[in-house]
Formats: sequence, C-alpha cells, structure tokens
Amino acid sequence: MADLHLTVDTSTDAERAAVDAALGADARVVIHETERLVRGGMARKSNRRHLLLPGLHALQAEIGWISPGGLNYLCDVLQVPPAEAYGVATFYELFRTDDPGHAESTVHVCMDTSCHIADAEGFAQRLEAEGKRVHRGPCLGQCERAPAQFVQGRGVPDSVPADADQIAAPGSFFPPQFGTEGLRLLPRVGVVDPTSLASYREHGGYEALAKAVELGGQAVIDEVRAAGLTGRGGAAFPTAIKWQGVADESGRPKHVIANADESEPGTFKDRHLMEHDPFALIEGLTIAGLTVNAEHGWIYIRGEYPLSTNRLSNAIDQARTAGLLGDDVMGSGKRFDIELRRGAGAYICGEETALMESIEGFRGEPRNKPPFPTTHGLFGEPTAVNNPETLLNAAYIVLNGASAYRSVGTEKSPGTRLFCLSGHVAKPGVYEVAMGTTLGDVIDLAGSATGTTRAILMGGAAGSFIPADQLDLPLTQEDTREAGTTLGSGVITLFDDSVDFQALLMRITEFFKGESCGQCVPCRVGTTRQHEVIVELGRTGTLFAARSTLIDDMAVAMADASICGLGHTAAGAVQSAIRLGLIGASS
Repeated sequence: MADLHLTVDTSTDAERAAVDAALGADARVVIHETERLVRGGMARKSNRRHLLLPGLHALQAEIGWISPGGLNYLCDVLQVPPAEAYGVATFYELFRTDDPGHAESTVHVCMDTSCHIADAEGFAQRLEAEGKRVHRGPCLGQCERAPAQFVQGRGVPDSVPADADQIAAPGSFFPPQFGTEGLRLLPRVGVVDPTSLASYREHGGYEALAKAVELGGQAVIDEVRAAGLTGRGGAAFPTAIKWQGVADESGRPKHVIANADESEPGTFKDRHLMEHDPFALIEGLTIAGLTVNAEHGWIYIRGEYPLSTNRLSNAIDQARTAGLLGDDVMGSGKRFDIELRRGAGAYICGEETALMESIEGFRGEPRNKPPFPTTHGLFGEPTAVNNPETLLNAAYIVLNGASAYRSVGTEKSPGTRLFCLSGHVAKPGVYEVAMGTTLGDVIDLAGSATGTTRAILMGGAAGSFIPADQLDLPLTQEDTREAGTTLGSGVITLFDDSVDFQALLMRITEFFKGESCGQCVPCRVGTTRQHEVIVELGRTGTLFAARSTLIDDMAVAMADASICGLGHTAAGAVQSAIRLGLIGASS
C-alpha cells in the first residue's frame, strides 16, 4: 500500500456514495479504521488513476465543489496522492476547489469572440443582478446562440438552458440546411430521432460498418487513402497514414479515440453532430477500431456538452445491446467497445497528447513528440485519434467509395466540409459545403452578413483575421494557405464596424494566456507578454513600433519552440489584426 500522505479531512456519506457510483464496483474500497477491504473479492488493480477524472466530476456534481474530504476519499480509493489529484482538479475550468457557500449553482458565461460581441459582459451582469453566482470563462461551444451559458448545480446534472426544447422533443430540430440535396455529413440531422437506434438504421445507419466488416481493415485504409481524407480538427493530417501506423503495430493493445473536445472559440460543429446524429459517431469510431484492430474505443467529450454526452451514452448502450459493440461486433468475430470520458474545460486538451494525459488522470499537458501516438499513445499503446467530422467522412468513404468522395471538392482538398458561422451573420449555424466553395457563398448560405463587415476571423482564436473583401476566397487547404490564413477547425466569424477590436483582441490574448498549460517557457511567457502589450495598447491608444516588433519576436519564439500547437498559433489573430489596421497605429 502506497503512503499517500492523506490529510485529516473527512468525506461525507454523500461524497463517498457519489464516488462509488461513478467509479463502479471494481474500484470501490471500504475503509474500516486501519483495515482495508476490497468489495466483491476483487484485487486492487495496479493502476486505476484513469478513473480520477470521472471521480472528480462526481464530487463536483454532488456538492458543487471538490472538498478536501471528498478528494481524500477519492485519492484513497484510487491510490493517487492528494497533492497530485489537487493539481489535476485545479487544472480544469469546470472544477471548483473553493466552497461556493450558499450558492445553489454556478452559471458559466462565455466571454470569447461571438459572445464577446453579443454583450456577454452585460449578460453576466444581469445574471448577477438576479442573484446568480457567475463565472466568466472561455468558449462554451454555443457560438450560434451567443451569449452562451452553462449551469453547474448541487446534486443535479449540469445543464444548458437552450438544450431544454431539444430534450423534450428530440425529433423536432430543423437545421439551417434541412432538406438540402447532396449533404454527406448532415443528411440525418433533423430527420432521425437521435435517441433511437432503430430510427438511425431506418435511414442507412450501420450500412457503412457492414461494408467495413466485409472489406477488411487494409482495404478500408486503402480506400481512405485513395479518397485523400485529412483530419477535420484543424491539423489536416492524412487519416490513412494515422490508421496505417496503428494497424501495423502488433503485440500490444490498441486504442482509437474520437476527439470531441472542440474548444476552439467559434467551433460547435461536433456538438451539432453529436446532439442530432450520435449513432453516426459511434459507427464511425467502430469502423476505425475494427480497421486498425483496436479493441478499445474512447470518446473524449467537452464537459460543457451535457446533451451530447447523454445522447452518446444512450447510443453506446443501445449499440452494445444490439451487438454492434462488445465481444462480437456485427458478427465479425472482433471485439470492440467504447468508453465515454468527459473533459472538464481545458482548451489544451484538444491537443491529442494532452487529451491522452487527461484520460490517464494527469494534468492535460502535451507530450513531446516523438514518440508519436501511433506507436506510444494512450497508456503507452498504439492509438489513433480522430475528430468526429473525420470519422463521419471515413464512414461515407467506406460505404460509397473513394471516387464518389472525390466527386466534389478539389484535387488537393476533396470532399465536403462543415463550417461554423457565427458573429454578425443573419443565420448562425453549421453548414456543409463542397471544398472549394467560396467564402462569400458560405456566408450567403447563412443569410449574409448583418451590418457592414469590417473583418472575418478564419479558424477561430488560433486563426487569423482577413479583410471583408476576400469573399471570393475558395475554402480549401491550399487556397487559404496561399492567402495567408487557415481553415482550422472550420470557424468563420464575422465582425461588423461596431466592434471594438482592441477590446476583442484583449479578450483573445487573455484566452491564450489562461489556456496555456504553462509547461513550456515560450508559450507560458509569450502568451503573457502578448496580452500585456494589448492591455498597454488599451491604456495608450497607440501600438508603438517597438511593441509591434516584440509581438512578432514572441510569435517566432512560440512557433519555433513551443511543445504544441497552442503556442504555434497563439499570435495569429493579433498579428493579422495589426496588419489589417484593426488595432492601434504604429509610430
């Protein structure tokens, strides 16, 4: 038994019950003075630290915060030192280690980009005037319904008030492109009942998995390679290369992970898919698992997505009952099952290695590469990590073939793409278009701009601003790169001439300063100094040439020496705003 250096704080019956319910029978421990008994005769496993995140969620949900006594009990159950567990708990935005007092709930209000220009601060002040306990925080993934809120209470599930109608009538949702011909990723959205496996199968569900079983793993990879599918989470890495790397490994357990932690401000497409077509993600991840011969699948989902979480949990249960998960998937003779793991509010956990650290029960800090996840991923085992949109594209390719997939789009950017439009646009939402569609045409789909557009933010906070006159820009990887911007995770945010860009940039730089994990010096210091320059600009009204040079120098250092993509891209919005004259005036 490890010496955990537990504190003297004691847990309540309610806290112990919450932890026991969350972790399951295999992890529960009864402590009688100095004697420790394991329930059910199960020996204590050597490493159950990966259950730390679910345990912390259970404590937070039970009393509205993580008390020292509750943390003590969880640490004793999992044999994790309290100091380390405290370090994990304080890493995440949604966990509280301070007693909220008499407040029955905490309302998180998003302060980023689309919500910022929708008077999020005024919204937060109105909630406070009503007596609500408000936490001003980062993007909640509800950019199309800004200003956004997310509620955490005591002894009740986390909630998003805007979800209420969808929960009451799951088949009544009508998306912006409802009934549009040619949709590949969104054809079932607004058509199927997202709570029903039968409804999903009536509309073509699980035909792709049946085809994948028939083809076999290598044939599936070859088809995905021929299609030219690249990742839709922002990095655009070739999917077939990732899958082949994991498939070629042998002798160790393997994993596939759906990275549903879309935390980039302006991004909400994955939430849209998971809320309204959750079985599609389960099917796509199952195809990936069988293709690379992995028995373990994981969905790492944003903690701010309670409706998506509930619908995915239901979908997993129904798929397992129907033999579409488990020991013999669809009669293939192969075993594959999925575990849902809920994040807790950390932008950095969208980076694949930080995500794996989080699942394993550590702070979500990115790992150095190499080694790469395809050989040393989750628990040090071969792992493929894909974005939900990528997995739905893979299922389409398996069912229809690479030629059909490449029939739209461009040679270098084939297929369709989901774009998240928000800000000063008439109909914010998720839109699916063929790659190569112009920026102006996508904006027209969303009902056109409202007001006089001054700038457009491409790729989210980690992207860059472009002028309002670049509406003829084809939305492909190659064209946006040539134009000096990015598709990123599919974010398009419009800002009209009423926007105070200095205040907006102050919030964007504050976001990166707060979301940097602090592990590497270039990012930790660079994001802080960048924010300080923008704060100084707010006081002086002028961006002096020396300060502009400092931003450029820090951007180079962060891009060259940061461990992960946060540092590589944190200066993009600021630099592009300076180039376009949106902030300050050099002198």
